[in-house]
Amino acid sequence: MSYHFTKQINTDFDAAIERATEVLSQKGFGVLTRIDVKETLKKKIGVDFKPYTILGACNPKFAHQALKAESKIGVMLPCNVIVEQVEAGDVEVTAVDPMASMQAIENPELGDIAMQVQTLLKEVIAEI
Repeated sequence: MSYHFTKQINTDFDAAIERATEVLSQKGFGVLTRIDVKETLKKKIGVDFKPYTILGACNPKFAHQALKAESKIGVMLPCNVIVEQVEAGDVEVTAVDPMASMQAIENPELGDIAMQVQTLLKEVIAEI
């Protein structure tokens, strides 16, 4: 089983971040965190890296349901979406598959929640 959904698009890196954020919002997700991996690696260890940003996306309705079903589920939240420069003009947008994440937890209530979130994240990637 794959642990992610990916789509490659021909656009500017910053435009891809904007589009991902916009489509996530349309599907009920907010971006709680934004980690600029390129900048962080340069600052912390002096390494040059390609443009790579991690968006920590959260759908409050489903997060609340998951937290009620499993109090420690917060260690697997939020749902990460990455925007990664693959070559000039081409960017990949990738979302985690929550079903893959939830396999580690033996709680049947989470399965239904994860399936609904999976559907939304697949739609996000398809619409980007």
